[in-house]
Amino acid sequence: MRDPYSVLGVSKSATADEIKKAFRRLAKKYHPDQNKSDPKAQEKFAEANQAYEIIGDEKKRASFDRGEIDAEGKPRGFEGFQPGGGNYRYSNPGGGAQHFEFEFGGAGPGGGRAGFDPSDLFGDLFGAGRRRGAGMPPRRGEDISAVVTVQLLDAIRGGEVRVALPTGRLLDVKVPAGIESGQQIRLKGQGGPAPFGGEAGDILLTIQIAPHPQFKVDGRDVRLDLPLTLYEAVLGAKVDVPTPTGQVELSIPANSNSGRTMRLRGKGLPEHGGKSAGDLLVTLKIVLPETPDPELEATMRKMQADRPYKPRSGKS
Repeated sequence: MRDPYSVLGVSKSATADEIKKAFRRLAKKYHPDQNKSDPKAQEKFAEANQAYEIIGDEKKRASFDRGEIDAEGKPRGFEGFQPGGGNYRYSNPGGGAQHFEFEFGGAGPGGGRAGFDPSDLFGDLFGAGRRRGAGMPPRRGEDISAVVTVQLLDAIRGGEVRVALPTGRLLDVKVPAGIESGQQIRLKGQGGPAPFGGEAGDILLTIQIAPHPQFKVDGRDVRLDLPLTLYEAVLGAKVDVPTPTGQVELSIPANSNSGRTMRLRGKGLPEHGGKSAGDLLVTLKIVLPETPDPELEATMRKMQADRPYKPRSGKS
């Protein structure tokens, strides 16, 4: 992982607002939804996410600037801590198991080497090991949060989506049928590693449903505008209607007004478990011919003269 300041293109003296603006600019430019055929863009998006995860957080930024964590948020090796004249050293040779060594010289707290228990220091510093006389579980890894955009039909039917995590990982996640915007998927144990052998954190994915060119979500119902010809509205017709689960035939009653809404039951978002579902609400929209039609105009003039009516007054 490169230096997060370099990744976002800001200086180390940048304000929090400048960092946020830089991240938003890169996220918009490299978002996977805008660059589906460009794997490098997905890598840059993930890299920007990871950089913002570090320097977009006030505490993590301070820890990074002090050299306590690296660009991935992992603790750095250090030595030279000297409580009571001793040294504490951490090493991680070859990226393998973590090693901790304690060396004590001189008198410790309370006088003499016997007055100091190194497990106290370990627990005070890292929340791991034990305090004298009391067990302490290792510190848990951090949870990682991300927003994932899901296509409407995948939210309705269920599917799989590829997620670019702030850590730089790409993950294929199963989306359950009927999930709604704002709901979260928790992936247990897939988050940040625990620094000293504890339980890994989780990944929390917040669902965002992408706009669809035809359907609009309204709770568990789905809305659709259905264009009709003038003669279909006047005479009635049977027309094919798209639904999230496939095409169906809908009977349009004669003399149907534009704006009338018809309900197709069970064609909306399913509830979890698939026992029931919302409805598809079809709103009729009368569409006139694209080019002027002299015969139609003559018919309308004759109707206007012989059989006028007043729809805006509510009386015919």
